[in-house]
Amino acid sequence: MTAEIGPPKSANPEIVRRYARLLREHGDAFNVTDNQTAIVRMSSFASALICLQEGAEPIMQMTCRDRNRIALQSDLLGASALGVRNVLCLSGDHQTFGNQREAKNVYDIDSTQELQMFKMMRDERRILGDDELEEGPKMFLGAVENPFADPFEFRVARLAKKVSAGADFVQTQAVFDMERFERWMSAARDRGLDRKVHIIAGVVPLKSLGAANYMKKKVPGMIVPDHIIERMRKATDAKSEGIRICVEQIEHLMTIKGVHGVHIMAVNWEEKVPEIVEKANLHPRPPP
Repeated sequence: MTAEIGPPKSANPEIVRRYARLLREHGDAFNVTDNQTAIVRMSSFASALICLQEGAEPIMQMTCRDRNRIALQSDLLGASALGVRNVLCLSGDHQTFGNQREAKNVYDIDSTQELQMFKMMRDERRILGDDELEEGPKMFLGAVENPFADPFEFRVARLAKKVSAGADFVQTQAVFDMERFERWMSAARDRGLDRKVHIIAGVVPLKSLGAANYMKKKVPGMIVPDHIIERMRKATDAKSEGIRICVEQIEHLMTIKGVHGVHIMAVNWEEKVPEIVEKANLHPRPPP
């Protein structure tokens, strides 16, 4: 059971502290996003340390958009030295989507190469260029995958590449189309990938009909079926219906062989995560 804590557009640590205290008993680990949607926010590194101080296990996101290989390796070593134990490797949203459109992106390496590099640092105690490390980082390595983008037949091949590169866990794009997700999981099981990596399925609680329509029409690589749109349209209380749909999705995902967990992406709605977890009968969490 994982969820997200979005760092603020602020230097105020209390915002992260408040969410860490709210969520720490309702999940096993929490993504701290890395300048999500290319908007300047408190760093994922600092936010991860604040979560640790509050007893919430952080998953530090690290994008290739803003760092070259020197900075990525350096930040991983620093995070490990300070007790961060999980990292999620991402390309990062392109800067033209955010509030710094004139910024130069980096993309020195891609997210799969980032995984390979971090695995080498951890398992072989080497950095790129073969220089040895006195002590390697102690990190559980994560990746993301989208079962819904086209062409569908290549999606499991992409997952296999990330597993081969070193992913210990994979968090997926938000699942609304269960039929397509089950086909993706079936293909992953056929290749034995569910036994090599922890697959954590993403869910997003819908706040409104407008949010559902936006994800259906505007978010690349996301499929929101018409029956979900129709339920939100007919709902007398859209927020309650959105939470009800999310709980049903979690219950369905728990029945799919090879799914190891669920990742709740409650964007700017973190306060609803405890309610969702409790209604899905996933609270209290088992001890680590």
